[in-house]
Amino acid sequence: MGLTAEQIRTSLDEVATREPAIARALEIAGYPEPRIRQTGYKTMLRTIVGQQVSVAAASSMWNKLEAELGEDFTPTCLLERDFDTLRACGLSRQKQGYARSLCELVEAGEVDLENLPEDDEEAIAELTKVKGIGRWSAEIYLLFAEGRPDIWPAGDLAVMAGIGKILGLDERPDEKATRALAEPWRPHRGATAIFTWHCYDNPAL
Repeated sequence: MGLTAEQIRTSLDEVATREPAIARALEIAGYPEPRIRQTGYKTMLRTIVGQQVSVAAASSMWNKLEAELGEDFTPTCLLERDFDTLRACGLSRQKQGYARSLCELVEAGEVDLENLPEDDEEAIAELTKVKGIGRWSAEIYLLFAEGRPDIWPAGDLAVMAGIGKILGLDERPDEKATRALAEPWRPHRGATAIFTWHCYDNPAL
């Protein structure tokens, strides 16, 4: 599960002692709600289904997939379906390739989503073995599903924009700058990332 409300609060309080701009933003915006997903291949599969489509379209595809495979479907259930069956659920050829890659690796035991390496970079490397899963998707999984406290998805546009807004920068920092800005906040960057999303659309800031 992801970071709890208590963990988020404790981490942000610590970061606020190091960064006055975070402290000011906390006073205005308050603490963010937890973002929690289940561990396991279904969460990763849902990430694949949702890539480059709207939330509504992703939800529709997922509902069709569950209706076809059953709510408790296993990776084998998906692998047994042919192209046209999955296409009818809304999965493009590319998404099907990614979904099959995930299910095949899970079935073969080459990616064990319940026992990922403790080292964050090693865990990211394992997750990105799956076709279609890049660093961002891996980081989001580790933050929201596993609740790893120091994940910092610096390539996320809202994180870049949110931290630029919080720090009062003249323009949005790029990924490299966003990564560098957060170095002093280790090992609490996960809660800080959640806070940047919380602040991103906050008109009071």
